[in-house]
Amino acid sequence: MSTSNLPSTRWLDAPAHTAWRIAEGQRLLAFATASKLPDGFGSLDAAGLLAPGARAETLITARMTHCFALAHLQGVPGYLAYAEHGVAALRGALQDATYGGWFAHPGGHDDSGKAAYLHAFVALAASSAVMAGAGGAPALLADAVKVLEAHFWSEEEGALREAFSRAWQLPEQYRGANSNMHAVEAFLALADVTGDSLWLQRALRIAERIIHTHAASNGHRVIEHFDALWQPMPHYNQAHPADHFRPYGSTPGHALEWARLLLHLEASLERFGLHAPQWLPDCARALFDTACQQAWSVDDAPGFVYTLDWDDRPVVRARLHWVHAEACAAAAALLQRTGEAHYEQWYRRCWDFIANHFIDHGAGSWHHELDMRNQPAATIWPGKPDLYHAYQALLLPGLPLAPSLASNLAGNVTKR
Repeated sequence: MSTSNLPSTRWLDAPAHTAWRIAEGQRLLAFATASKLPDGFGSLDAAGLLAPGARAETLITARMTHCFALAHLQGVPGYLAYAEHGVAALRGALQDATYGGWFAHPGGHDDSGKAAYLHAFVALAASSAVMAGAGGAPALLADAVKVLEAHFWSEEEGALREAFSRAWQLPEQYRGANSNMHAVEAFLALADVTGDSLWLQRALRIAERIIHTHAASNGHRVIEHFDALWQPMPHYNQAHPADHFRPYGSTPGHALEWARLLLHLEASLERFGLHAPQWLPDCARALFDTACQQAWSVDDAPGFVYTLDWDDRPVVRARLHWVHAEACAAAAALLQRTGEAHYEQWYRRCWDFIANHFIDHGAGSWHHELDMRNQPAATIWPGKPDLYHAYQALLLPGLPLAPSLASNLAGNVTKR
Protein backbone atom coordinates (compact mmCIF):
# COMPACT_ATOMS: atom_id res chain seq x y z
CA MET A 1 0.00 0.00 0.00
CA SER A 2 1.20 3.50 -0.74
CA THR A 3 2.26 5.80 2.07
CA SER A 4 3.37 8.68 -0.14
CA ASN A 5 0.44 10.79 0.95
CA LEU A 6 1.37 10.62 4.65
CA PRO A 7 3.18 13.33 6.61
CA SER A 8 6.93 12.81 6.68
CA THR A 9 6.69 11.39 10.21
CA ARG A 10 3.65 9.46 11.32
CA TRP A 11 2.87 9.64 15.00
CA LEU A 12 2.71 5.85 14.98
CA ASP A 13 6.41 5.84 14.07
CA ALA A 14 7.51 8.82 16.16
CA PRO A 15 9.69 7.80 19.15
CA ALA A 16 8.32 10.62 21.30
CA HIS A 17 4.72 9.55 20.67
CA THR A 18 5.56 5.93 21.48
CA ALA A 19 7.23 7.01 24.70
CA TRP A 20 4.21 9.15 25.58
CA ARG A 21 1.82 6.25 25.02
CA ILE A 22 3.88 3.92 27.17
CA ALA A 23 4.21 6.45 29.98
CA GLU A 24 0.50 7.26 29.94
CA GLY A 25 -0.30 3.57 30.08
CA GLN A 26 1.87 3.14 33.17
CA ARG A 27 0.10 6.07 34.79
CA LEU A 28 -3.29 4.49 34.15
CA LEU A 29 -2.17 1.13 35.53
CA ALA A 30 -0.82 2.64 38.74
CA PHE A 31 -4.11 4.47 39.30
CA ALA A 32 -6.13 1.30 38.72
CA THR A 33 -4.41 -0.81 41.39
CA ALA A 34 -6.51 0.91 44.07
CA SER A 35 -9.56 -0.93 42.71
CA LYS A 36 -8.47 -4.22 44.33
CA LEU A 37 -10.91 -5.79 46.79
CA PRO A 38 -10.70 -9.18 48.55
CA ASP A 39 -13.10 -10.78 46.06
CA GLY A 40 -12.19 -8.96 42.84
CA PHE A 41 -11.97 -5.37 41.64
CA GLY A 42 -14.42 -2.51 42.16
CA SER A 43 -15.21 0.92 40.75
CA LEU A 44 -13.06 3.89 41.71
CA ASP A 45 -14.38 7.39 42.23
CA ALA A 46 -13.02 10.52 40.57
CA ALA A 47 -10.22 10.75 43.13
CA GLY A 48 -9.18 7.14 42.62
CA LEU A 49 -10.72 5.79 45.84
CA LEU A 50 -13.09 2.95 46.52
CA ALA A 51 -16.35 4.13 47.99
CA PRO A 52 -17.18 3.00 51.55
CA GLY A 53 -18.76 -0.41 51.32
CA ALA A 54 -17.59 -0.91 47.74
CA ARG A 55 -18.07 -4.41 46.38
CA ALA A 56 -16.41 -6.25 43.57
CA GLU A 57 -18.06 -6.25 40.15
CA THR A 58 -17.59 -9.00 37.60
CA LEU A 59 -17.38 -6.56 34.69
CA ILE A 60 -14.72 -4.44 36.38
CA THR A 61 -12.89 -7.56 37.58
CA ALA A 62 -12.81 -9.07 34.10
CA ARG A 63 -11.63 -5.84 32.48
CA MET A 64 -8.97 -5.26 35.14
CA THR A 65 -7.77 -8.85 34.86
CA HIS A 66 -7.45 -8.44 31.10
CA CYS A 67 -5.51 -5.17 31.46
CA PHE A 68 -3.20 -6.37 34.22
CA ALA A 69 -2.43 -9.48 32.16
CA LEU A 70 -1.56 -7.19 29.23
CA ALA A 71 0.69 -5.13 31.50
CA HIS A 72 2.58 -8.27 32.51
CA LEU A 73 2.92 -9.30 28.87
CA GLN A 74 4.12 -5.79 28.08
CA GLY A 75 6.95 -6.39 30.54
CA VAL A 76 5.82 -4.21 33.43
CA PRO A 77 6.79 -5.84 36.74
CA GLY A 78 4.29 -6.39 39.52
CA TYR A 79 1.06 -6.84 37.58
CA LEU A 80 0.93 -10.62 37.23
CA ALA A 81 -0.20 -10.82 40.85
CA TYR A 82 -3.11 -8.48 40.07
CA ALA A 83 -4.09 -10.59 37.06
CA GLU A 84 -3.97 -13.73 39.20
CA HIS A 85 -6.11 -12.03 41.84
CA GLY A 86 -8.68 -11.36 39.16
CA VAL A 87 -8.56 -14.95 37.93
CA ALA A 88 -9.07 -16.23 41.48
CA ALA A 89 -12.08 -13.93 41.92
CA LEU A 90 -13.62 -15.06 38.65
CA ARG A 91 -13.15 -18.66 39.72
CA GLY A 92 -14.40 -17.90 43.23
CA ALA A 93 -17.05 -15.61 44.64
CA LEU A 94 -18.06 -14.18 41.25
CA GLN A 95 -18.76 -17.57 39.69
CA ASP A 96 -22.09 -19.36 40.04
CA ALA A 97 -21.05 -22.76 41.38
CA THR A 98 -24.59 -24.09 41.13
CA TYR A 99 -25.68 -23.23 37.59
CA GLY A 100 -22.45 -22.08 35.95
CA GLY A 101 -21.59 -18.72 34.51
CA TRP A 102 -20.98 -15.53 36.44
CA PHE A 103 -22.90 -13.25 38.75
CA ALA A 104 -22.62 -9.51 38.33
CA HIS A 105 -21.42 -9.26 41.96
CA PRO A 106 -20.06 -11.77 44.49
CA GLY A 107 -22.69 -14.24 45.59
CA GLY A 108 -25.22 -12.41 43.45
CA HIS A 109 -28.04 -14.87 43.84
CA ASP A 110 -30.53 -12.01 43.57
CA ASP A 111 -29.04 -10.64 40.36
CA SER A 112 -31.41 -10.38 37.43
CA GLY A 113 -29.63 -12.98 35.33
CA LYS A 114 -26.74 -13.96 33.10
CA ALA A 115 -25.80 -11.49 30.37
CA ALA A 116 -23.82 -12.19 27.20
CA TYR A 117 -21.99 -8.86 27.51
CA LEU A 118 -20.56 -9.84 30.89
CA HIS A 119 -19.59 -13.34 29.81
CA ALA A 120 -17.79 -12.05 26.71
CA PHE A 121 -15.51 -10.06 29.00
CA VAL A 122 -14.87 -13.06 31.23
CA ALA A 123 -13.75 -14.99 28.14
CA LEU A 124 -11.50 -12.09 27.08
CA ALA A 125 -9.97 -11.86 30.56
CA ALA A 126 -9.38 -15.61 30.66
CA SER A 127 -7.71 -15.56 27.23
CA SER A 128 -5.34 -12.76 28.22
CA ALA A 129 -4.59 -14.39 31.58
CA VAL A 130 -3.68 -17.64 29.82
CA MET A 131 -1.26 -15.80 27.56
CA ALA A 132 0.23 -14.11 30.64
CA GLY A 133 0.73 -17.46 32.38
CA ALA A 134 -1.53 -16.56 35.29
CA GLY A 135 -2.28 -19.38 37.70
CA GLY A 136 -5.76 -20.81 37.29
CA ALA A 137 -6.29 -19.15 33.92
CA PRO A 138 -6.60 -22.34 31.81
CA ALA A 139 -9.43 -23.59 34.03
CA LEU A 140 -11.15 -20.21 33.86
CA LEU A 141 -10.84 -20.24 30.08
CA ALA A 142 -12.32 -23.73 29.87
CA ASP A 143 -15.28 -22.63 32.01
CA ALA A 144 -15.86 -19.52 29.93
CA VAL A 145 -15.78 -21.42 26.64
CA LYS A 146 -18.16 -24.04 28.03
CA VAL A 147 -20.70 -21.42 29.08
CA LEU A 148 -20.48 -19.49 25.81
CA GLU A 149 -21.05 -22.60 23.74
CA ALA A 150 -23.70 -24.15 25.97
CA HIS A 151 -25.87 -21.09 26.47
CA PHE A 152 -25.00 -17.98 24.49
CA TRP A 153 -23.82 -18.99 21.04
CA SER A 154 -26.67 -19.67 18.62
CA GLU A 155 -25.53 -21.62 15.58
CA GLU A 156 -28.86 -20.94 13.92
CA GLU A 157 -28.58 -17.17 14.38
CA GLY A 158 -24.83 -16.88 13.93
CA ALA A 159 -24.68 -14.61 16.96
CA LEU A 160 -25.04 -14.55 20.74
CA ARG A 161 -28.31 -14.76 22.59
CA GLU A 162 -28.53 -11.85 24.99
CA ALA A 163 -29.47 -12.95 28.52
CA PHE A 164 -31.06 -15.63 30.70
CA SER A 165 -32.28 -16.00 34.25
CA ARG A 166 -29.81 -17.41 36.75
CA ALA A 167 -30.67 -21.06 36.01
CA TRP A 168 -30.49 -20.48 32.23
CA GLN A 169 -34.24 -20.24 31.88
CA LEU A 170 -36.39 -17.35 30.64
CA PRO A 171 -34.27 -16.17 27.70
CA GLU A 172 -34.58 -12.44 27.06
CA GLN A 173 -36.50 -11.64 23.89
CA TYR A 174 -33.86 -9.14 22.79
CA ARG A 175 -30.67 -9.23 20.74
CA GLY A 176 -27.97 -6.63 21.19
CA ALA A 177 -25.21 -5.37 18.91
CA ASN A 178 -23.11 -4.27 21.89
CA SER A 179 -22.78 -7.72 23.47
CA ASN A 180 -22.11 -9.27 20.07
CA MET A 181 -19.48 -6.66 19.27
CA HIS A 182 -17.58 -7.63 22.39
CA ALA A 183 -18.09 -11.27 21.49
CA VAL A 184 -16.17 -10.55 18.27
CA GLU A 185 -13.32 -9.15 20.34
CA ALA A 186 -13.36 -12.16 22.66
CA PHE A 187 -13.59 -14.61 19.77
CA LEU A 188 -10.52 -13.10 18.11
CA ALA A 189 -8.61 -13.74 21.34
CA LEU A 190 -10.03 -17.25 21.71
CA ALA A 191 -8.92 -18.14 18.19
CA ASP A 192 -5.34 -17.14 19.00
CA VAL A 193 -5.22 -18.82 22.40
CA THR A 194 -6.85 -22.09 21.31
CA GLY A 195 -5.61 -22.18 17.71
CA ASP A 196 -9.17 -22.97 16.61
CA SER A 197 -10.33 -20.94 13.61
CA LEU A 198 -13.95 -21.77 14.42
CA TRP A 199 -13.94 -18.69 16.65
CA LEU A 200 -12.99 -16.51 13.68
CA GLN A 201 -15.76 -18.01 11.60
CA ARG A 202 -18.20 -17.21 14.38
CA ALA A 203 -16.87 -13.66 14.66
CA LEU A 204 -17.33 -13.23 10.91
CA ARG A 205 -20.94 -14.43 11.11
CA ILE A 206 -21.68 -11.88 13.84
CA ALA A 207 -20.08 -9.07 11.88
CA GLU A 208 -21.86 -10.10 8.70
CA ARG A 209 -25.25 -9.92 10.40
CA ILE A 210 -24.82 -6.70 12.36
CA ILE A 211 -22.55 -4.72 10.04
CA HIS A 212 -22.64 -6.11 6.51
CA THR A 213 -26.41 -6.67 6.59
CA HIS A 214 -27.94 -4.13 8.98
CA ALA A 215 -25.47 -1.25 9.35
CA ALA A 216 -24.51 -1.19 5.66
CA SER A 217 -28.16 -0.86 4.68
CA ASN A 218 -28.64 1.89 7.28
CA GLY A 219 -26.07 4.36 6.00
CA HIS A 220 -23.34 2.61 8.03
CA ARG A 221 -25.00 3.64 11.26
CA VAL A 222 -24.92 0.70 13.65
CA ILE A 223 -28.34 -0.54 14.70
CA GLU A 224 -27.96 -1.50 18.35
CA HIS A 225 -31.25 -3.12 19.34
CA PHE A 226 -33.15 -6.06 17.85
CA ASP A 227 -35.92 -8.40 18.85
CA ALA A 228 -35.40 -12.16 19.15
CA LEU A 229 -35.93 -12.54 15.38
CA TRP A 230 -33.28 -9.91 14.61
CA GLN A 231 -35.80 -7.31 13.53
CA PRO A 232 -34.49 -3.79 14.33
CA MET A 233 -36.10 -1.88 17.20
CA PRO A 234 -35.17 1.73 16.36
CA HIS A 235 -37.20 3.26 19.20
CA TYR A 236 -35.82 1.01 21.93
CA ASN A 237 -35.06 2.95 25.15
CA GLN A 238 -36.22 6.24 23.65
CA ALA A 239 -37.46 7.14 27.13
CA HIS A 240 -34.00 6.33 28.60
CA PRO A 241 -31.63 7.75 26.00
CA ALA A 242 -28.52 7.83 28.20
CA ASP A 243 -28.56 4.18 29.25
CA HIS A 244 -25.07 2.85 30.05
CA PHE A 245 -25.23 -0.15 27.76
CA ARG A 246 -28.43 0.16 25.70
CA PRO A 247 -28.88 3.83 24.77
CA TYR A 248 -31.50 4.97 22.29
CA GLY A 249 -30.49 5.73 18.73
CA SER A 250 -27.10 5.26 17.14
CA THR A 251 -23.89 5.23 19.17
CA PRO A 252 -21.04 6.60 17.03
CA GLY A 253 -18.47 5.22 19.47
CA HIS A 254 -19.61 1.71 18.59
CA ALA A 255 -19.22 2.44 14.89
CA LEU A 256 -15.62 3.44 15.61
CA GLU A 257 -15.07 0.31 17.69
CA TRP A 258 -16.59 -1.92 15.03
CA ALA A 259 -14.34 -0.32 12.39
CA ARG A 260 -11.26 -1.42 14.30
CA LEU A 261 -12.59 -4.90 15.03
CA LEU A 262 -13.41 -5.51 11.36
CA LEU A 263 -9.78 -4.82 10.47
CA HIS A 264 -8.53 -7.12 13.23
CA LEU A 265 -10.90 -9.78 11.94
CA GLU A 266 -9.67 -9.36 8.37
CA ALA A 267 -6.04 -9.66 9.48
CA SER A 268 -6.78 -12.65 11.73
CA LEU A 269 -8.60 -14.53 8.98
CA GLU A 270 -5.66 -13.97 6.66
CA ARG A 271 -3.25 -15.08 9.36
CA PHE A 272 -5.14 -18.36 9.69
CA GLY A 273 -5.14 -18.80 5.92
CA LEU A 274 -8.88 -18.14 5.62
CA HIS A 275 -10.74 -15.96 3.14
CA ALA A 276 -11.35 -12.41 4.35
CA PRO A 277 -14.17 -10.76 2.38
CA GLN A 278 -13.58 -7.31 0.91
CA TRP A 279 -16.56 -5.88 2.78
CA LEU A 280 -14.56 -6.02 6.02
CA PRO A 281 -12.19 -3.15 5.15
CA ASP A 282 -14.84 -1.41 3.07
CA CYS A 283 -17.28 -1.33 5.99
CA ALA A 284 -14.51 -0.35 8.40
CA ARG A 285 -13.78 2.76 6.35
CA ALA A 286 -17.45 3.61 5.94
CA LEU A 287 -18.25 3.17 9.65
CA PHE A 288 -15.34 5.37 10.71
CA ASP A 289 -15.91 8.08 8.13
CA THR A 290 -19.65 8.23 8.80
CA ALA A 291 -19.19 8.45 12.58
CA CYS A 292 -16.66 11.26 12.21
CA GLN A 293 -18.86 13.19 9.80
CA GLN A 294 -22.02 12.84 11.87
CA ALA A 295 -20.82 12.95 15.47
CA TRP A 296 -17.70 15.13 15.71
CA SER A 297 -18.26 18.76 16.70
CA VAL A 298 -21.92 18.66 15.70
CA ASP A 299 -22.97 21.11 18.43
CA ASP A 300 -20.25 23.72 17.88
CA ALA A 301 -17.82 22.16 20.36
CA PRO A 302 -15.10 19.62 19.55
CA GLY A 303 -15.43 15.98 20.44
CA PHE A 304 -17.78 13.10 19.65
CA VAL A 305 -21.29 13.20 21.11
CA TYR A 306 -22.52 10.02 22.80
CA THR A 307 -25.66 9.35 20.74
CA LEU A 308 -27.61 10.51 17.70
CA ASP A 309 -31.20 9.96 16.66
CA TRP A 310 -32.03 8.36 13.32
CA ASP A 311 -32.04 11.77 11.65
CA ASP A 312 -28.43 12.18 12.85
CA ARG A 313 -29.30 14.84 15.41
CA PRO A 314 -27.50 14.74 18.77
CA VAL A 315 -29.50 13.19 21.60
CA VAL A 316 -27.02 12.76 24.46
CA ARG A 317 -24.35 15.40 23.96
CA ALA A 318 -21.98 14.23 26.65
CA ARG A 319 -18.49 13.29 25.51
CA LEU A 320 -17.41 9.91 26.91
CA HIS A 321 -13.80 8.88 27.29
CA TRP A 322 -14.26 5.44 25.77
CA VAL A 323 -15.61 6.87 22.51
CA HIS A 324 -12.50 8.96 21.99
CA ALA A 325 -10.19 6.12 23.00
CA GLU A 326 -11.86 3.92 20.39
CA ALA A 327 -11.55 6.69 17.82
CA CYS A 328 -7.78 6.78 18.34
CA ALA A 329 -7.47 3.01 18.09
CA ALA A 330 -9.67 2.84 14.99
CA ALA A 331 -7.79 5.66 13.26
CA ALA A 332 -4.51 3.87 13.96
CA ALA A 333 -5.87 0.61 12.56
CA LEU A 334 -7.15 2.29 9.41
CA LEU A 335 -3.88 4.13 9.02
CA GLN A 336 -2.00 0.84 9.18
CA ARG A 337 -4.41 -0.80 6.74
CA THR A 338 -4.66 2.02 4.17
CA GLY A 339 -1.69 4.32 4.65
CA GLU A 340 -3.94 7.34 4.06
CA ALA A 341 -3.19 10.74 5.58
CA HIS A 342 -6.92 11.17 6.35
CA TYR A 343 -6.56 8.70 9.20
CA GLU A 344 -3.30 10.19 10.47
CA GLN A 345 -5.11 13.51 10.80
CA TRP A 346 -7.94 11.93 12.79
CA TYR A 347 -5.46 10.04 14.95
CA ARG A 348 -3.71 13.28 15.90
CA ARG A 349 -6.96 15.20 16.35
CA CYS A 350 -8.39 12.64 18.76
CA TRP A 351 -5.26 12.30 20.88
CA ASP A 352 -4.99 16.09 21.10
CA PHE A 353 -8.59 16.21 22.29
CA ILE A 354 -7.96 13.52 24.91
CA ALA A 355 -4.81 15.25 26.13
CA ASN A 356 -6.54 18.62 26.38
CA HIS A 357 -9.83 17.49 27.93
CA PHE A 358 -9.92 13.93 29.29
CA ILE A 359 -6.55 13.36 30.94
CA ASP A 360 -6.73 14.34 34.60
CA HIS A 361 -3.23 15.44 35.55
CA GLY A 362 -4.33 16.30 39.09
CA ALA A 363 -6.31 13.35 40.44
CA GLY A 364 -5.02 10.81 37.91
CA SER A 365 -6.45 8.62 35.14
CA TRP A 366 -8.97 10.14 32.69
CA HIS A 367 -12.25 11.88 33.28
CA HIS A 368 -14.83 9.38 32.05
CA GLU A 369 -17.39 11.97 30.95
CA LEU A 370 -17.45 15.58 29.79
CA ASP A 371 -20.50 17.77 29.34
CA MET A 372 -21.37 19.51 26.07
CA ARG A 373 -18.93 22.29 26.99
CA ASN A 374 -16.17 19.72 27.57
CA GLN A 375 -16.11 20.20 31.31
CA PRO A 376 -15.88 17.15 33.62
CA ALA A 377 -19.30 15.64 34.36
CA ALA A 378 -20.77 12.56 35.99
CA THR A 379 -24.33 12.13 34.77
CA ILE A 380 -23.73 8.85 32.91
CA TRP A 381 -20.42 7.52 34.24
CA PRO A 382 -19.57 8.78 37.73
CA GLY A 383 -16.04 8.17 38.85
CA LYS A 384 -13.22 6.45 36.97
CA PRO A 385 -14.02 2.73 37.00
CA ASP A 386 -12.82 1.71 33.55
CA LEU A 387 -9.18 1.09 32.59
CA TYR A 388 -9.99 -1.08 29.59
CA HIS A 389 -10.74 1.35 26.73
CA ALA A 390 -8.04 3.88 27.53
CA TYR A 391 -5.29 1.34 28.19
CA GLN A 392 -6.04 -0.61 25.01
CA ALA A 393 -6.02 2.60 22.98
CA LEU A 394 -2.52 3.27 24.26
CA LEU A 395 -1.27 -0.21 23.35
CA LEU A 396 -2.92 -0.98 20.01
CA PRO A 397 -1.25 1.70 17.82
CA GLY A 398 2.16 0.10 18.32
CA LEU A 399 1.10 -3.41 17.29
CA PRO A 400 0.13 -5.28 14.10
CA LEU A 401 -3.56 -5.82 13.40
CA ALA A 402 -3.21 -9.53 14.14
CA PRO A 403 -2.97 -11.56 16.26
CA SER A 404 -5.14 -10.21 19.08
CA LEU A 405 -3.75 -7.94 21.76
CA ALA A 406 -2.48 -10.43 24.37
CA SER A 407 -1.01 -12.75 21.74
CA ASN A 408 0.67 -9.77 20.07
CA LEU A 409 2.30 -8.71 23.33
CA ALA A 410 3.32 -12.29 24.05
CA GLY A 411 5.20 -12.37 20.74
CA ASN A 412 2.79 -14.85 19.17
CA VAL A 413 3.06 -13.22 15.76
CA THR A 414 4.28 -16.04 13.55
CA LYS A 415 2.02 -16.96 10.65
CA ARG A 416 0.16 -20.25 10.91
